[in-house]
Amino acid sequence: MTQSHKSDVKRFRANLRDELDGAALYDELAAAEQNEARGDVFRQLAQAEREHAELWRSKLQARGIHASTAKPSFKTKTLRMLIRRFGPRFVLPALAAAEFADRNKYANQPDSEGLSADEHSHAAVVAAAAQGGHPGGVTGAEIARAESWHRGASGNDLRAAVLGANDGLVSNFCLIMGVAGAGSSNKVILLTSVAGLIAGACSMALGEWLSVTNARELAQTQIAREAEELEHTPEAEQRELALIYQAKGLDKDEAHRVAEQLMRNHDKALDTLTREELGIDPDELGGNPWSAAGTSFGLFALGAIFPAMPFFWSHGLVAIATSIGLSGLGLAIIGVVTSLFNGRTPLFSATRQVVIGCVAAAFTYGVGALLGVSMS
Repeated sequence: MTQSHKSDVKRFRANLRDELDGAALYDELAAAEQNEARGDVFRQLAQAEREHAELWRSKLQARGIHASTAKPSFKTKTLRMLIRRFGPRFVLPALAAAEFADRNKYANQPDSEGLSADEHSHAAVVAAAAQGGHPGGVTGAEIARAESWHRGASGNDLRAAVLGANDGLVSNFCLIMGVAGAGSSNKVILLTSVAGLIAGACSMALGEWLSVTNARELAQTQIAREAEELEHTPEAEQRELALIYQAKGLDKDEAHRVAEQLMRNHDKALDTLTREELGIDPDELGGNPWSAAGTSFGLFALGAIFPAMPFFWSHGLVAIATSIGLSGLGLAIIGVVTSLFNGRTPLFSATRQVVIGCVAAAFTYGVGALLGVSMS
């Protein structure tokens, strides 16, 4: 048996096991689901997973390998137990995240015979089921969850801004203390601090620009692929839409009617599939990379200027002491702001931020002092 043959057999076995685990989970969800429309969605997903499993079983048999029915994995057994104990909604968010993470697992397997598109569809359907409401409308609990999600999104933006400024402050504070510890002149410290500010801010801006640009390009590629699928396999895309709307709470006939109506308009169908299946807002596409880069540059520079300022107007120990004081003030402000989303008191957050920042700066000062002595 060649190495390539062994590798294929191992991969086929793993794929078969994954598909059988998926079928077992969806069967359990269907049995536990009280809403008939959603239960039907889970049954269809279970059947699709069994069909996928048969594909891998046939490939193993073609290589002379008998694949017996595998027992569910420990993870699958645990999830099934949780479904029986707490109901489908308890595990759907975790299952949706797992499906989303695995949606590209067949993308680089040339013998998967189109299963990659199915996995994308399954991920979208499960995500819709995890987020979907009840046929009678949205419940108060779901409104509360939605409000919490919006607050979380704002918190993430605030957190990103605070951490950007914190990166600039701490990195430049430590850099300045390290150079000061080595006994460098005021001019060298000032030059180092400005260079650290510019280099760090440029690095942050470039990283943010690349991140947003790559996200935008990935989204555009996925939309183009979805448009191609819509062009060549409209029936399959219509079935995907129907499944998504079933997962959101519509009954089967209504879901198929809505999907059929949407498919009459190519642009509207593509827009809906992009939003519902891919989870991409075509109007956003990851945001503006230049705006993100500029924001990152500014936030990093804002934090980095605190420890550098005293060296513009003073020298020696006075400048170092003032730099420590301003850096401590900046760290305290950042700590107070972080208390808005970390659940801690402002005093605790500020104290923790100052202590950690000063410990890091003291360490680099010590390293600088040791290197300064050894190199003198």
